[in-house]
Amino acid sequence: MQLDLTNKTVLLGVTGSISAYKACEVARLFIKAGATVRVIMTPSAERFVSALTFEALTRNPVLTEQSESWSTTLNHIDIGKECDVFILAPATANTINKLSKGIADNILLQTALAFDKPLLIAPSANTKMIEHHYTVGSLKMLAVNEVKIISPQSKLLACGDEGNGALAEPLEIFYQTAQKLLEDTFWKDRKIVVTGGGTREKIDDVRYLSNFSSGKMANALATALYLRGADVCLISTKDHSEIPQEIYTIDVEDANEMLEYTVDAVRVAKKGKMSQATMNSSTPVHLIQKRPYLFMTAAVADFKPKFPQVGKIKKSDIGEEWRIDLKQNPDILTEINKDGITTVAFKAEMDSEHGLANAKSILKKKDIDSVCYNFLRNSQDFGTKDNSITFITPQNSVDLGRADKLTLSFKILYESQKLKNE
Repeated sequence: MQLDLTNKTVLLGVTGSISAYKACEVARLFIKAGATVRVIMTPSAERFVSALTFEALTRNPVLTEQSESWSTTLNHIDIGKECDVFILAPATANTINKLSKGIADNILLQTALAFDKPLLIAPSANTKMIEHHYTVGSLKMLAVNEVKIISPQSKLLACGDEGNGALAEPLEIFYQTAQKLLEDTFWKDRKIVVTGGGTREKIDDVRYLSNFSSGKMANALATALYLRGADVCLISTKDHSEIPQEIYTIDVEDANEMLEYTVDAVRVAKKGKMSQATMNSSTPVHLIQKRPYLFMTAAVADFKPKFPQVGKIKKSDIGEEWRIDLKQNPDILTEINKDGITTVAFKAEMDSEHGLANAKSILKKKDIDSVCYNFLRNSQDFGTKDNSITFITPQNSVDLGRADKLTLSFKILYESQKLKNE
């Protein structure tokens, strides 16, 4: 999914870890998204990757102990003024412990001490170093001071040990940093439930009924919501390995599972919401929960086999024809209690003449706030990188045009926040 970070400037700090080479991929991801990338390297980092490598990638001079200049902005004070966010990736245990104590004995730490915008660190160190009580305490201290910690991975480390301490994946570092650039007050910390993918209705233990839904629109929407700062729960039948790892995901198979988990997720999302009657000017801001949203993107199968079988039915036992009795699945949007939640449905149609009218009709029929209408020419329109959406409310319809699914998702969020501004 392509993200647009045009007009954003990212400051990337690289320290002396064996995983310093992965910072090149982090820089590349931001550049691909249209951001300007500036790089600072500690002397130890230059032992692993050269400054020339980052200059070639970013087309910008790299700030090092040797290159610092007070006749230009390439110094530890001015470089931060040009940037919107500062990400240290990788950050060694040495850097983490010094940073938490306010020590500034190299060019990178001096820049961090002078930086007054969002700061993130992605630790990378041997397991014993990362889990040493000094480092653990330093990470807690940094978090208390609103430094975002991008958790390391547990895997086989370069030193041969296996355990916690490996640098987070570059894509995850990219997502968590991008969130700081794209957070929106309306969506920040708002609880959101997104459903996605086509349900699979079991015929026997190896066969099922389903549809062509890829789940890509739900993945894009969940990603856009995460980047805006929302607290997202994605309930899906499809692969979601490339979305931000901080998104809470629930894997389901059939319509009954989708219904069960969606009802539960909506209940949790609404839990603790204070009524207007109990709110007053003295109510602490952190106690006023924002109105949750449900984006019903999933393509739930209309019917399921009436008598699913255990095991595999042999072809020889079926004969030349196979008639399967079907029964209707529950309608999730109808079943859910929508009091206290804003609901946006998705409706795909292949009827060019009546499709738009059919989409509009479910607003009242299913008591929802909006519907995203998608006209499909044929089954080949499923699973594509782009899409076209008309955002429909009881008052009007807005053509969002055709675009990649992440771009469309941001447009959907823009229209969705107009529905209920609570």
